[in-house]
Amino acid sequence: MNLLERESGTNERIGGARGNRTLFLPDGNSRLVSSGEAFYIKTTRNQKITMMTRRHALKTAALAGAGLALLPKSLAQTSPDSAHLSKAELARRILDDKTLAQVHRMALELLGKSLNAGSGYPDVWIRDMNTFIEVALEVNPPQRFRRALLIFCKLQGDDGNIVDGYYESAESAKEGSDSSSVAGLNPYKNTVETDQESSLVQAVYKYITVTHDEAILNEPIGGVAVRERLARAMQFVLTERFDPEHGLVWGGSTIDWGDIEPGGPVGSWLNANTHRALSIYDNAMLVIALNDYLKLPGVSASESRHWKIVRDALKQNIRKYLWDAKNRKFIPHVYLNGSPFPKDFDENAIYYHGGTAVAIEAGLLSRREVLHALERMEEDVRLSGAPSIGLTVYPPYPKGYFQNPAVANPYTYQNAGDWCWFGGRMIQQLVAYGYVTEAYRDLQPMTDRVVRIGDFNEWWSRDNQPSGSGNFRGSAGVLGKAIEMLQAWARQRANLK
Repeated sequence: MNLLERESGTNERIGGARGNRTLFLPDGNSRLVSSGEAFYIKTTRNQKITMMTRRHALKTAALAGAGLALLPKSLAQTSPDSAHLSKAELARRILDDKTLAQVHRMALELLGKSLNAGSGYPDVWIRDMNTFIEVALEVNPPQRFRRALLIFCKLQGDDGNIVDGYYESAESAKEGSDSSSVAGLNPYKNTVETDQESSLVQAVYKYITVTHDEAILNEPIGGVAVRERLARAMQFVLTERFDPEHGLVWGGSTIDWGDIEPGGPVGSWLNANTHRALSIYDNAMLVIALNDYLKLPGVSASESRHWKIVRDALKQNIRKYLWDAKNRKFIPHVYLNGSPFPKDFDENAIYYHGGTAVAIEAGLLSRREVLHALERMEEDVRLSGAPSIGLTVYPPYPKGYFQNPAVANPYTYQNAGDWCWFGGRMIQQLVAYGYVTEAYRDLQPMTDRVVRIGDFNEWWSRDNQPSGSGNFRGSAGVLGKAIEMLQAWARQRANLK
């Protein structure tokens, strides 16, 4: 199937040079007719025929009611109600929502048990911990996370790099054991990623924000204070993973925020065949880390000037090289040594949901652009048949473009699987940008399935079945925080007229 062809929820093929196709709209009085690249909205009485492009036709169809017909049931059932509520009414509905309350309780319960990523991952990952540390600190003693953060600093390489994670033996994991020792730890690093360093900086900032434990910044690890180690971590990215021509950081050619590149049965480590690429996720994560570092207590004036210059240049170059203004989206990859894909493959037809959500958190999009991003994500959900805006990318990469079996087929794992881990981050940003009605609506498919299954799963299939690791703490963390943000907004406005 051509990547520009998309399928509706009824499995009718729309668009492309396959002859005329008709999709009847729910109003019973009109139909959407495609002929090649053109679409027509045609009434049953043939009173008026309007010609439009593919995207305008799909938007018009959604406004006419086709969008609701193609939505997953959970979205279709919740979207009409809240759109017409006053702020006070919406606030009361959020506060009275038993599903939100239940999922939040489930998140706290799970996050109070361990720091590992999930039942399928016995390891402690910094990119995961960064996304659940805030909510987890509500049900854990601060020392538990302090120790883990110091372990990541202890495992820092001489060049400043930060490992992905570590596996800890039962003996070394005993509460209160010395974080200055690496005995019993088995660290590892997936080198196609460029987010480990940024994740540590963000996690330390969140830890201090919640606990007010500023002393951790001066904690010496191998004779070097944690504050300096955070600066070295960011400098590693700017030295070892920086492309001076574009002024951006690079990584392997992974799917959006993923950790698998096309070549090799695993694809998690850089090698001579790696196609180095610039992408939005890695660069947005660094912008967030720089923002967080600048907000740490005790940053000197000279440090502040230096890192602000670095951050501002990075933001400017992201918009210059990675933002596609015409299509109002981020370019999936800007390749530094050639693309790994066939020459006729239009990779820019793919929309990166997760990286876009992180870019919004980094402040890289305007409020209007945030709304358009949401509209695009919701359209992708309708067209793909995915359960929620946790959909990683759309359309997916074709079968066989990645050798690792986990992502070799469309709609599996990072290749257009549905991840609360990133969908929840988009919900958080919608609340932050004032799109609360939309946030509440689009959160419900995610919370509904958590309750239905009774677990936070790593990702979900296109037919909304749980996949990957159970007890996935990243999902619990981002959903828990999204719920807390909604409830905080609601408490502030419940008494407003």
